Amino acid sequence: MYQKLGNLPEFRTRPSRPFLKAGVDYAGPYNIRASPGRGQKTYKGYIALFICLSTHSVHLELVSGYSSKEFIAAFRRFTSRRGFCSDIYSDRGTTFVGADKELRELFEKSTAFIDTVFRTLVAEGTNWHFNPPAAPHFGGIWEAAVKSAKHHL
Repeated sequence: MYQKLGNLPEFRTRPSRPFLKAGVDYAGPYNIRASPGRGQKTYKGYIALFICLSTHSVHLELVSGYSSKEFIAAFRRFTSRRGFCSDIYSDRGTTFVGADKELRELFEKSTAFIDTVFRTLVAEGTNWHFNPPAAPHFGGIWEAAVKSAKHHL
């Protein structure tokens, strides 16, 4: 007997311009120094990892935090370098794991972030798609890229 595998979505198998359809995930935190040398202070930073869903190319952007302004700045740097994205896919984040009370508080905090990001993406014509809840296997392609980036850093 052989295991039956499901078909990949059409956007993963159809050839297209690189990063027309992309996935995004955060990796980190990492300690970042502004300049080398003794006595230099470090600060916490993250890596926004963008992966092309048809060519599997990876683009890394350094981000100094989780706020909407910092992500939008990283997204604008990404699109200015790689071009317009028609669709972006992401997971719902690991912050939504906890008690029901904490989930509600986090959701209320994240709505401002999501609204700000959505307004920016709609202005550029980009559609944002979230994975279903409790389905981490939907984002396996960018989770594998995060593992690879962590290995090489």
